[in-house]
Amino acid sequence: MLKTGFCETNHGRIAWVDSGGVGPVVLFIHGNSSCKEMFGRQLVSELGLNYRMIAFDLPGHGASSDAPDPALTYSIHGFADAAMALLEALKIDKAVVVGWSLGGHAALEMLARWPGATAAWITGTPPAGGADMGEAFLPYEHMGLTFQETFTEEEARIQVQGGLGEHVTPLPWMIEAARRADGRFRPLMLQSAIEGRDLDGRQIAATARQPLAVVSGSAEPFVSNAFLKSVTYNNLWDGKVHILEGLGHMPFWEDAGVVNPLLGRFLDEVTG
Repeated sequence: MLKTGFCETNHGRIAWVDSGGVGPVVLFIHGNSSCKEMFGRQLVSELGLNYRMIAFDLPGHGASSDAPDPALTYSIHGFADAAMALLEALKIDKAVVVGWSLGGHAALEMLARWPGATAAWITGTPPAGGADMGEAFLPYEHMGLTFQETFTEEEARIQVQGGLGEHVTPLPWMIEAARRADGRFRPLMLQSAIEGRDLDGRQIAATARQPLAVVSGSAEPFVSNAFLKSVTYNNLWDGKVHILEGLGHMPFWEDAGVVNPLLGRFLDEVTG
């Protein structure tokens, strides 16, 4: 049975949901202008019974408060700090980190910086540094929304639809999550990346001792799968980048029937 709650941290009040499973902890980190509910098809599943799956709203997203100090929090490393603050508040000292899109970049930071990170799974996330951005991402006509401070309702719909894929109907709460997000985080996140204040994802992938699963859809609209395959990994799970046929930027939502068994095997292997 799902449990929900809030934790007070120096990054604000963070909302979380817990699957209540009996196994090892798995922390899910969502993407840009989204929310914890995107992982509902994992938490409310057999996986959610076998593992203690926790998803949370990043500061400035969902039911969490806006960051009290935007300059402290609104960056990849700041969001990783917020995730670690949540885990400390929940008295959790070890977890597998699953990150999607922006959340995947935060997961990589945690893999490098948090001693409790036993493994990580990233989806829709290129392990890249500042110099790799042109190679790591595909051209996309609405990519500017990623760093735009305010959204109209139509721009929020475009942002959500782009991630879901044109053949998946967005639900009203997904668009509301994009509208709710504290848009100050987008330009601040870009500024942090430009200034080099976040860790280099390529270097993390090349040096991390913990297992790293890299999962992408063959129809991924934003991230170059060729780039994902070109990266040097120190401990790439299964020895390959998993490309899921026909799926896009949110495969875990689009087809949980494909993703959940793969995620389950990963979790069984890295926590066994």
